[in-house]
Amino acid sequence: MDQPERRMDMINESNLLSRREAMKRAVLGAGVVAVGAMGASTSAMAAGVSGNPGNLLPPGASTLQELSNRLAKAPRRRDFKTVPMILTSPDQWDSEALNEVLHYAGGPKQVWDNTVLKSPWLNLMRNAMNCQIWSFKHADFFCVSATHGSAHLALYDNYIWNKYLATLTKGKWKANAWLKQPPASATNPADFEDAEGVFSPHDNSIIVLQRRGAVFMACHNEVWELTMGLHKKGINPSKLSHVEMAAEFTNHLIPGVILTPGIVGTLPELELAGFQYAK
Repeated sequence: MDQPERRMDMINESNLLSRREAMKRAVLGAGVVAVGAMGASTSAMAAGVSGNPGNLLPPGASTLQELSNRLAKAPRRRDFKTVPMILTSPDQWDSEALNEVLHYAGGPKQVWDNTVLKSPWLNLMRNAMNCQIWSFKHADFFCVSATHGSAHLALYDNYIWNKYLATLTKGKWKANAWLKQPPASATNPADFEDAEGVFSPHDNSIIVLQRRGAVFMACHNEVWELTMGLHKKGINPSKLSHVEMAAEFTNHLIPGVILTPGIVGTLPELELAGFQYAK
């Protein structure tokens, strides 16, 4: 084989490898797309949802989509060793993500003061979103859960549930049931009137609401007081100090959650930013 032919073979092989690598990256990327990723196709928009299979934002929700993209990139610090009772520095909570929410340019904007785990809080948020989007035609409607009280238990991952909360609830719940995506979540989102579909009462799930653009905020004060109570009850398998246990709970908030320095103190900030309060 002469030199020019060898060079051509090397170029062809390089191009083939490049194409393979590009395909490999595309496949890997598809598996880890964030809830807020862009890329809606025309046919999917016509069907009534964005082109990202995990994304349930309605067509026309461009401002909410942009916020979702920014929130997906905003850092969440989950490497605490200890945390104090009162947070005094923005690096102790998810300040960048919180600021994105406070400066959201779309609307209307509603914040739900959610405190009771066994209340219909997820159902009410879902109903509000459905009404605003399809009844009043506000595609960029933004729904936020200001979560504290017993509802805050739904914001911890199953590591915390297995280690602490199953014992605390005396085995009533052994895992985070509020994260499960019911069978309704796999139905066709184009049929938004489906009485057993993805937008129906059969699909009340934190994950599904996050896919629709809702944001769940966590409360540092609730973390502190819950871990204080666990200490008093002797539910402390690793024999952690209070400040260490509070850090462990903070580090195991579910993905997408925005940690605030305290919900009751953050609610006025949200109202000043134009959010309508709902309880």
